[in-house]
Amino acid sequence: MVKFIAFFYKKGYNLTNEVEYGFITVQEARKNYNMILTKEQSALLEGEKGETMAKVMKTLVMYGEAFGAEKMVPITSEYGHTVISFGIGVMTPVYELYDKLLSDNIVSKQKFSADPRPLDKNVPSSFAQNLVFKLMYSQQERYEEQLRKFGLMGDDAYTCACYLPEVGNVPKRGDVLSWAESSAVVYANSVLGARCNRNSGIIEIMGSVAGFVPEFGFLTDEGRKADWVIEIRTEKMPEAQLLGSAIGMKVLEKVPYIKGLDKWIGTELNERACAYLKDFGAATASNGSVGLYHIEHLTPEAVDYGEKLIREGAPVYIIDDKELERVKNSYPCIWKNPDAKPKLCFMGCPHMTMQQLKDWTVRIEEGLKAAGNKKVTIPTVFTSAPGVIRQFKETEYAARLDATGVILSYICPLMYMNNPLSKKMPVITSSNKLRTYTSARFYTDDEILKMITKGAE
Repeated sequence: MVKFIAFFYKKGYNLTNEVEYGFITVQEARKNYNMILTKEQSALLEGEKGETMAKVMKTLVMYGEAFGAEKMVPITSEYGHTVISFGIGVMTPVYELYDKLLSDNIVSKQKFSADPRPLDKNVPSSFAQNLVFKLMYSQQERYEEQLRKFGLMGDDAYTCACYLPEVGNVPKRGDVLSWAESSAVVYANSVLGARCNRNSGIIEIMGSVAGFVPEFGFLTDEGRKADWVIEIRTEKMPEAQLLGSAIGMKVLEKVPYIKGLDKWIGTELNERACAYLKDFGAATASNGSVGLYHIEHLTPEAVDYGEKLIREGAPVYIIDDKELERVKNSYPCIWKNPDAKPKLCFMGCPHMTMQQLKDWTVRIEEGLKAAGNKKVTIPTVFTSAPGVIRQFKETEYAARLDATGVILSYICPLMYMNNPLSKKMPVITSSNKLRTYTSARFYTDDEILKMITKGAE
């Protein structure tokens, strides 16, 4: 993200200081764009609603043309989603961008959700860690105030899993989105059948402001066809995070068509299947760059079109139990001491669903009873969306989970782990996204359960 912002500043996309950075002017953009624009879009580019909005349109036009887009299409979803949720000092250009937009009375065309907050005093941390957190996220209050003014859905709208029904940001099939957050984009495209490219936070902002996005990639029928065929030949239900990791590392940014997974998770997009796909998709997006997948007999487009989605000559990747074990064994352990006892466990990256919270409550209770323990043996944090947590606390499961010693939080584990002092901690997780981006060590759900109820060996 930081590199992307730096690119925009270097190339001329700052909204506040065109001369200093040698930016391409709006006048130059008017002469050089090839995209077919509507009268409304052309008027915005020509400065009908001011120079700032003209620069927003210029950014979108140049971005779209870089990917071969011939036109822009309206955003049709009710809500947007932004990936930038943390007030870290290095993101000062973003805060300046919001200041400029707000000063010109430019806000999002949609209300929107945002990725999780980075801090929660209830999550275990040392005095030194807290000092670093305070320094790292020194702009948090300023930035959240900007988001509220810009169009945030509400104070409960901070979650990477914005598509959960308790959050309220659930796009309809065919909706055109301007979202940022790789795990949310791949879920919206694949499970919900909406249409969104893997945007950066900056492009998401521009699209939300303009109400249009360039039409290319996953916004087109051609861009949604499958480039790979994945055949699942496992003897047991594949771990969602491992399967997603294997596929992501193989296909990279391409679209996979997956056969045989419906045998394990069914042909109905119920709560458990969607929870599985949430974690599966996040792993494909973080261990690769997958923005869309199709699962035979399950996801909307695969149900409607089947193998017609597969491009001619698509290569085949066969995944069996041995292949998943090979992938798991390939993960490096970057702890200073590989034999260290875990000091913290994070579950919920992306945020856990209501069903996952309930299921894990039962699993932990049973694990503790079998081990003869009353509370988890490793400090354990379950993260979920504020709206999910609020509703979960109204169920009988909340008191039961609390009795096990598990901490329930709304934070982003990744943002916690970005603290240099956190990086030195032996942290465990079953999230492949958290493993990929931090020093956290991956274990399967079953391994995690054993470690937190019986104790790490």
